[in-house]
Amino acid sequence: MADRYEIKVPALEVRQGERRIYCFAVDGKRLLDFTAVSRVKRTDEGSLDGYQRPEVMSHIRAIRRYIESPEAMLPNAVVLAFDPRVRFVPARRKSPVDYSVMGELVIPVDESLPESEKPALLVDGQQRTAAIRDADVAEFPVAAVAFIASGSEEQRSQFILVNNTKPLPKGLIHELLPDATGHLPPKYARRQLPAQVMVRLNLDTDSPFRGAIATPTSPDGYIKDNSVLKMIENSLYDGALYQYRDPEDGSGDIEEMVLHLKIFWNLVEATWPIEWKLIPRKSRLTHGVGIQSLGYVMDAITEGYSTDTLPDIGIDRRLSALCEVTSWTSGTWELAPDDHRRWNTLQNTPNDIKLLTNLLTCVALK
Repeated sequence: MADRYEIKVPALEVRQGERRIYCFAVDGKRLLDFTAVSRVKRTDEGSLDGYQRPEVMSHIRAIRRYIESPEAMLPNAVVLAFDPRVRFVPARRKSPVDYSVMGELVIPVDESLPESEKPALLVDGQQRTAAIRDADVAEFPVAAVAFIASGSEEQRSQFILVNNTKPLPKGLIHELLPDATGHLPPKYARRQLPAQVMVRLNLDTDSPFRGAIATPTSPDGYIKDNSVLKMIENSLYDGALYQYRDPEDGSGDIEEMVLHLKIFWNLVEATWPIEWKLIPRKSRLTHGVGIQSLGYVMDAITEGYSTDTLPDIGIDRRLSALCEVTSWTSGTWELAPDDHRRWNTLQNTPNDIKLLTNLLTCVALK
């Protein structure tokens, strides 16, 4: 029969504005008794579930070897998100400062519960925790900081903020941004709306990008998520998608944005069906230089037109005209009278994107 018990640890409750955080020490070997790691994945319905990247085994092995050494020390605290089942019991002795209270955290443990129903989620420190789990040591106490989370959206936001100064994979951040809430660093806040649009493009069944954008939950995608994000972001702030955005609060009509993009890019796929299905190494159409340059073409020929008028402005005719100058998979780009490039030498650089954009827009606007 599975055990049910409580882990009680001395803790300090610290008030930060309207919130409370809890600082305590716990044996790292026992962390996973009550803490789950929320792996990022998509549900069958396509919604985002979880937020943690997969374990990095080489990193875990390196930390494990260090933990097993005589002088091992991990001074950085792991960060946990508790649910309301965890309670703080203040001590009778009052703290000399009003923003901190000494007491005890009471953490329930039920060994019969599945991973998803544990009372704590690991926000930061999964590699360290996994290394301690595997290490050949009897115990390894670690410092921990915890907060009570209101839901998975807040957990994602805190995960992004905690990892803001660390080399977190950009793809993971891009996938988490659409469902994050609260204050975000400016560079992430600017990309939140484009990320929401990108996720729709990658999931909707009528999207030419469906499953083609490489993300942590779409590992078989062949188009770089950053290329699509930049294309959307450029259009959103200074192009055809700007009309659907509220510049005051940064919100936007995502449905209209997604529809606008589907109409244009479905015609791109119809114009170059073979080139659209090839990986960037074999097709400059799905390469960053092609995605971004055609994004600028979209802005040039559709800016100011709403989605209900797009079918009547001859986008297909303009894209067909580009076939005379495009060399997505073979041949030579005639970028200028004195600039001739082999098809696969165009790179995802500002200069090459500018040159290709100038070539394509001049033909498309004739």
